[in-house]
Amino acid sequence: MNDALFDRHRERLEAAVAACASRGYFSAYDESPSPRVYGETAAADGKAAYDAWLGGAFPLTTPGADGTVSTERSPYGFELGVSYPRASDVDALLAAAAAGMKGWRDAGPDGRTGVCLEILARLHARIFELANAVQHTSGQAFVMAFQAGGAHALDRALEAVAYAWTEMTRTPVTALWEKPGRGEPLRMEKTFTVVPRGIALVIGCNTFPTWNSWPGLFASLVTGNPVVVKPHPAAVLPLAITVQVCQEVLTEAGFDPNLVTLAAEEPDDHLAATLATRPEVRLIDFTGGNAFGDWLEEHARQAVVFTEKAGVNTVVVDSTSDFGAMCQNLAFSFSLYSGQMCTAPQNVYLPAAGIATDDGVKSPAEVAAGIGAALDRLLGDDARAVELLGGIVNDGVLDRLEAASKHDVLVASRTVTHPAYDAATVRTPTLISLTAEDSDVYESECFGPVAYLIETDGTDQSVELFRDTVQRHGAMTAAVYSTSEEVVDQVREAALDAGVALSENLLGGVFVNQSAAFSDFHGTGANPAATASYTDGAYVASRFRVIQSRRHV
Repeated sequence: MNDALFDRHRERLEAAVAACASRGYFSAYDESPSPRVYGETAAADGKAAYDAWLGGAFPLTTPGADGTVSTERSPYGFELGVSYPRASDVDALLAAAAAGMKGWRDAGPDGRTGVCLEILARLHARIFELANAVQHTSGQAFVMAFQAGGAHALDRALEAVAYAWTEMTRTPVTALWEKPGRGEPLRMEKTFTVVPRGIALVIGCNTFPTWNSWPGLFASLVTGNPVVVKPHPAAVLPLAITVQVCQEVLTEAGFDPNLVTLAAEEPDDHLAATLATRPEVRLIDFTGGNAFGDWLEEHARQAVVFTEKAGVNTVVVDSTSDFGAMCQNLAFSFSLYSGQMCTAPQNVYLPAAGIATDDGVKSPAEVAAGIGAALDRLLGDDARAVELLGGIVNDGVLDRLEAASKHDVLVASRTVTHPAYDAATVRTPTLISLTAEDSDVYESECFGPVAYLIETDGTDQSVELFRDTVQRHGAMTAAVYSTSEEVVDQVREAALDAGVALSENLLGGVFVNQSAAFSDFHGTGANPAATASYTDGAYVASRFRVIQSRRHV
């Protein structure tokens, strides 16, 4: 059956491998929720499937579980009420996860790849159900949840599988070795087997439960490692559905379903820390704040740790050929999912003397006014605004928004009323005025709808602040606006020094906080914000080892 699964999905795999090599546009899963793409009943069927989970017990069994947990509340203002097995006996959980590892190892790269591609196909078949689950655990608006939480997350998972398959098959399964000598040459047959590292732990986040979890989950699974999925207590359902699909396909293919398990917890259980330091856990994927990410890197010594943490994303503004388009582009980037993205821009450096534009020199106050006007156009209508802003994911975001507003406010945040969910918490972005001397404020990530407009004594200082801040505190994204090739080259060099991806003069339908699977690398592993990149060879190659045996012929 596993060969049949590989053959069934071979064309998709080959297209993904080719796209990784070419870096051109490729997407295997349509991002449009249109009935013309998915069928007339797909949206309603998916919503009904999601609704059916609410207020009930999710049908999964976690080895070593004791009782249940129900921890999710939608940012749109209601309890989900779904209960999951509470992982309590870590010994039993890890023993069950490891039990099927030999059989999974022996399936080989093609066998495991076929199973993983079938899992992705079945997750795609449930994309509307997953989109609703992502929306009501993360606060993303539905279309974004469908795209980022569904189609784009599937693309990133496929990308990880493609990279892993390429790395696993780089070495032949067998080879004939001949060393010339007097008389007959020495001949040996050598066998090379891909073996897993051990149990993998995926620690999910609240804001992007699928997009940030699926790459690590599938990179570890396809390379032979059992995976324990530890979701954020506020975003369990999307990953419970994921584990359910994984177990269904594994069982049908003749493997132990506990190769993928769900480890749900109460918020105070500290299960991630307990699991992360167990000797059986050899791989860890984490997305979240610096405090726990740094703790994992320091204490999970037995494991390879892939972290995506907080950073200080930067925009250097020197000049622009289209002031209106620049303001519109920045306004959209600040607004998308209320800035609750690890890629959202935060620090905007520009000269206190102003920037040259197609509409004359603009002072920092005039730049702020231009962005504010663009925000008004984007978000002036509440019904339209909520489809871009989504909901505030937790009270910590509101606390940071309130604290930021104690500084000099250039553009104030406002409360938006959601037309469909009265209890939703929705806020527009705020723009805060700072100077280069306010490093105690802008050198820390302020996760949420907050952006800082920071006056410098010129572009040279802006570039130096950018380089220095990212080298010390990290960033996932950076951008520059300038009509000068010399300045663009200067910022590009600073980005290389700081180890961060750079976007140059974005004026159209591409935004700094968005990345395209198979073409854009997400994170670099070259600055403190992340130890890895979605997806390159390094992301997958350390999840397995090649063990050889040799014999005389």
